[in-house]
Formats: sequence, C-alpha cells, structure tokens
Amino acid sequence: MAAPSGKILSIDDEAKLIQPIDEYVSTIQSKVDELRAEGTTKVVALQTSIDVTKSDRVLTKAERDEAIAEYKAEMEKAKKVEAANKPEVDKLIADAEAYLKQHFDSEYYEPVKASCAAQKVEAKAKYEKALADLAEEHKQTLAGLSDSREIKEENYIYKNRQFDAKVTYSTELQQIKDRQHEAFAYEYHLIDMLRMGKFTFAEKQAQKRENYLYTFNTRNFFLKNGLYIVILLVFIGLCIAAPIVKGTQLLTYQNVLNILQQASPRMFYALGVAGLILLTGTDLSIGRMVGMGMTASTIIMHQGINTGSVFGVVFDFTSVPLVPRALLALVVCICLTTMFTTIAGFFTARFKMHPFISTMANMLIIFGLVTYATKGVSFGAIEGAIPGIFIPKVNGFPMIILWAALAVAIVWFIWNKTTFGKNLYAVGGNPEAAAVSGISVFGVTIGAFVLAGILYGFGDWLECMRMVGSGSAAYGQGWDMDAIAACVVGGVSFTGGIGKISGVTVGVLIFTALTYSLTILGIDTNLQFVFSGIIILTAVTLDCLKYVQKK
Repeated sequence: MAAPSGKILSIDDEAKLIQPIDEYVSTIQSKVDELRAEGTTKVVALQTSIDVTKSDRVLTKAERDEAIAEYKAEMEKAKKVEAANKPEVDKLIADAEAYLKQHFDSEYYEPVKASCAAQKVEAKAKYEKALADLAEEHKQTLAGLSDSREIKEENYIYKNRQFDAKVTYSTELQQIKDRQHEAFAYEYHLIDMLRMGKFTFAEKQAQKRENYLYTFNTRNFFLKNGLYIVILLVFIGLCIAAPIVKGTQLLTYQNVLNILQQASPRMFYALGVAGLILLTGTDLSIGRMVGMGMTASTIIMHQGINTGSVFGVVFDFTSVPLVPRALLALVVCICLTTMFTTIAGFFTARFKMHPFISTMANMLIIFGLVTYATKGVSFGAIEGAIPGIFIPKVNGFPMIILWAALAVAIVWFIWNKTTFGKNLYAVGGNPEAAAVSGISVFGVTIGAFVLAGILYGFGDWLECMRMVGSGSAAYGQGWDMDAIAACVVGGVSFTGGIGKISGVTVGVLIFTALTYSLTILGIDTNLQFVFSGIIILTAVTLDCLKYVQKK
C-alpha cells in the first residue's frame, strides 16, 4: 500500500505502510532465531562464557581449565548444529532480503521521503506566514505608540517573537529530518537482525553517506574545512597565474616531486612538535636544532678534512668508510637533539614550566653554543656519494620521500595503536583527570619531548644530505614557525588532546607547496612571511571558534 505522492503521512499512516513489511520479515526472523538458538546464538554465548571464565580470578587455574573445557565441548556441538542449519538460515535470510529489496523503498521509504518533503514545504510556508503576521501586528502596534521607550520595548518584543518563530521552525525541520533518517535506517536495522551485523561494503558506504548528510552542519563544515578551501582556491589561482606571469606550468610532475622532496625533512619537525602541541605546548628551538644537527652532520660527513673547527679542534673523518660515517652522523644528530629536548621536557614536566620558556631557553643556548664553537662559519659540502646511498633518485623519484612516509606511518602507529599514544591524548585533553586515572603525566611529557628529539635528529640528517652539507649555526632559522604552523593548519589544537597525523601531513604539504609556488612566481620572501602569518592567524582563529563552540 503506497501513499499518494506529496501526501503528508500521519504516524498511523506510516505504521500502516511498514506493517506488512514488518510482519513478513518478523516471521522469517522468528524462524531464523529458532534455527540459531542451539547453534550460532549458543556459540556466541559460550564464547562469552569462556572469555569471562579466563579473567575470573576467584576460580583456581584447575577450575578455570575444567570450566573452559566443558564450554568448548558444548561449543563443538553448537557449531555442528550451526553448520547443519546454515543452508536453511541462508535461504530464509535471502528470502527476507529479496522481499525488502522489492518492497521497502517503493512501499515505505519513498512515501515517507515524499511526506517529509511536503512537510518541509508546509513548515516553511507556516514560518513565513508567522513572520508576516508578526510584522503586521508589530506595524499596527507601533502605529498606536508615541513614547520612545514604549517603541523600544515593542521592537525588543518583536525581535524575540521573530527568534521564537525561527526556533520553532528549526525544531520542526529537525523533527522532519529525524523522521526521514529513521525510516532510512530501519531497513538496515532489519538486515542487521537477520545477518547479525554483517553488512556488505556497498551497504556500509550507503549508511556512512546517510549519516554524513544527516549530521551535516554548514557552519561546522566551514569551521573545519574553510581554511583548506581558501588555500585550495589560492593554489588554483597560482596555477593559473604561473603560465601568464612566468610562462611556466606550476602543476607538473617534476614540481610535485620537488615539493614532496622539500617537504620530507620538514615532515619530521612537524611530527615532532605536533606531540608537544597535543600537550598544549610548543617548541621554539626547532630552527636552532636544525642548525646544530646540520653542522654536526656536515662535520662528520665532510668532503675531506674540515676547513672549520669546533672549539678550536679540526675534525677529520676521511679514514672512516662512507656508510659508517653517515650512520655516525645520524646517531650524533639524534643524541644532540634528544639531549636538548629532554632537558626542556624535564623542566616542563618537573617544574610545570611552560614549553614556551623551556624551549626558548634551549633556542638561545643551542644557538650561542654552536655559534661560539664554530665561530658561525659554514662547513661546506659533504661527500657527494653519501646522498646517493641513503636518499638516491630512482628513475627521477627522490627516495627521501619514502623516509618521510615511513616517519608518518611510525608516528601514526605510536599515536593511535600504543598505550603511550592514548596517554598522550589523555594528558593533552585533561592532565588532572589523566593523573587521577593512573597515567604518569611526567612520563608522558618527557616521552613526547624525547620522541620530538629523535624526529628532529632524523630530519637534520636528511636535510644535510638533501642540501649536500652547508651546515652552519644560522641554518634553519624560522623552521620552528613553519613546523608549528603546519600543525595548526593541519588541525592540531593548542587547546590540547586534539589532532591527527593525517592533518599534520596535509599541513606540511600545504605550506611547502605554497612556499614553492610563491618562489616560482618570484614573490618576495618577506611577502611570503606575511602570507604565512595570515594563514596561521586564520587557522588559530578557526580553532578558537571551534573550542568556544564546544564550551
């Protein structure tokens, strides 16, 4: 029984439409449940009993083993019943699903959908009429008033009535939306009961799409994605402008590889500082760590005897084979950067010092020491064969990109699949609650700083090979801001406990791509800083708006 198109259905009308479908499927469901009673249902119950028994510390080991053995023996019998009844169960389920496919949409969901559409039209007309009536009543009331105070009060009352009418309209629309969503979901509820939660890929996607549309909110969408949309439009504009201004194409395969290659070392810095931002912290010393690591790596992997000295000592590593030299440079980089991040982490965790202060102190100490030790000179080039060993180009593809991809995968695993990662989110979200639940806030904080130091060391080493040396104390100036900005643009919130590795990755790629594009177009470096500042300010503003909305 289908309802006429455009008819608004009452609750009783809707119940009459679904009744024959319910009756047919319920009859089959009863038969399926009966066949499953001594089979599938019993298997699930026995497995639950086994899991509970395994964790029962009241029983002795012998008693647990005996009980589990009995459950397993019963389960074997139940599985045999399950296997024997499976053909009949599958046949009944197929029958029910064929019936749903033939009748559900045409006889129930489509009429409900049409009814909801008609309800929306009616609700809108009702709302517009209410506004018109209020306006007319307001106009008549004002005509009889002369006192300015009374007029002001009437205007205030009028605005309140308009607001009330809007709230009523919004509530009505939400109810209509809920009704249509529930009608859509009911079919999957029936299928869920029949199959015990097993959906096909297409069915899962259909449910995801419906849930996305059901929960979609325009304001939230633009709060979450507005910055990305603007940046994408800017990038499209740059791609259009490049052939006109410079006579060159911006979006080419080689340019994409260049962007990814430049972004690879920076990915390590962003991934490192992201963990600190997750704890409502930051790191102002990244740029100086880059200079320190680049200098140390260049000295060890230097082409021939070093031309510069460290505290008056000239180092010569030419007698060491290339691979051990490169690995030694990596170890030294990691040790240096981790030592300084651990120091900052200790002061932050032990004395509740804000990371802004502890890392700023690091920044000054590192720059002062490296500049004083090396007299600020650049150490030239490294052995040309080393980059070919560790970051070669295979058919023009820079393998340094794979190092960055591996770092992203490892840090994603740490954040999402380890206890430390879960504790990182917990401490970032609410350190007091985390401490009460038994999490060591001190340990998690130190761990985040140590992880950041390890990532910085790897990034320094790769950047040294990418640039074939040229290490100096001044190298890396401003990279701390780039790393922090990439995290903020990627959605890692300074409010703590909010952020994803995918967002950090996107943030690094966005900033690198924009910098590269602006450089190709010949935009002055100083103006690039202005552009980056605007992006950061916008990203943080949107983040603050999201936080205020949650509060």
